[in-house]
Amino acid sequence: MNYIDPVSGKTYATDTARWCSDSGGYLNLTPGAGLKRGDIDTTRRSVWRYAKAIGVDDQHAVTMGEGWTPLTCGDWNGTPMMFKLEFMMPTGSFKDRGMTVMVSYLKSRGLTEVLEDSSGNAGASLSAYAAAAGMRCRILVPETASYPKIAQIAACGADVVTIRGTRQDVADTAMRMSKEIFYASHNWQPFFAEGTKTLAYELWEQLGFSAPDNVIVPLGYGSNVSGCAIGFGELLRNGEITKMPRIFGVQAANCAPYYNAFKAGVEHLVPTDVTPTIAEGIASSKPTRVVEALRAVRDSGGRIVAVTEAEIVAALGALARKGLYVEPTSAAAGAGLTQLLASGAIKPGERTVLVLTGTGLKASEKIGELLNLKARGE
Repeated sequence: MNYIDPVSGKTYATDTARWCSDSGGYLNLTPGAGLKRGDIDTTRRSVWRYAKAIGVDDQHAVTMGEGWTPLTCGDWNGTPMMFKLEFMMPTGSFKDRGMTVMVSYLKSRGLTEVLEDSSGNAGASLSAYAAAAGMRCRILVPETASYPKIAQIAACGADVVTIRGTRQDVADTAMRMSKEIFYASHNWQPFFAEGTKTLAYELWEQLGFSAPDNVIVPLGYGSNVSGCAIGFGELLRNGEITKMPRIFGVQAANCAPYYNAFKAGVEHLVPTDVTPTIAEGIASSKPTRVVEALRAVRDSGGRIVAVTEAEIVAALGALARKGLYVEPTSAAAGAGLTQLLASGAIKPGERTVLVLTGTGLKASEKIGELLNLKARGE
């Protein structure tokens, strides 16, 4: 497995850690061998049960038991549904799935200090895995990031720096700082997607070694969309599934660059108005792997939808009343599912998985405000 520049086709050995090509563009990984059911190490209840398909030596894996999250059955607006509880990870979000692989790789290449920019969950995840690996890290976050996320990052020993402005301003600042510290951005370093692809493996295994018909995920930078496409694609090439599931990405209407590009039928970003959204985890105005994410959705027969703030709040409350206490970013996926069911894009009788990516415990104050929650005194 090597790094590959998707524009020039130039490859780079993974012996040395990189986060971009010589020309400054992002890198992907060359295709791996993938997985067959006999390759699963069933003694391990983490993403590393799929170690034979992960392009990192797992001998010294930095792991905290991430992955193998519950897949529960229920309904959504009366339609049978499955909920993948990715918020039940060590740091409370799906980011741990990619971070265990990325940090294991970076540590194996001798790195001792890393830099990341994040709206909160990725920073919390990297700070935890860096601590477990004995690495130092600096995390840049928007000054509007929720305090519980900032506290979680700082508690793990990271150097937390708040940046004024938008989520993109935070990313731009990280780019400038990358000249002094290795930029371990989960949006740029392709070994992160090497971890998120295990979501596809897990769904396949939990569904009796078959693929669902539909997978719905929140869409910001696109690591879950790309990861699902990579993982299910490997299973398809190995004859373990007979067809790809349809992948649906959900964006907040207030920040929907992928949605606008999808609607325009192009593979590049188009002019998009951006305003603040309560779904802070997907408030990404200039995502990195635009082509890959758009192709993943289109090639699967899925689509990208955009949901309003009111729709997100409604889904947030509906999920909580099912006992699924998630942050607004996760609830955006539920709002998208409501649209998809109403339009007939997803039909009753299909096996559909709604991926819930982050816990509501990191956003309880905001959730209380959004749902007007109050305790009753006596």
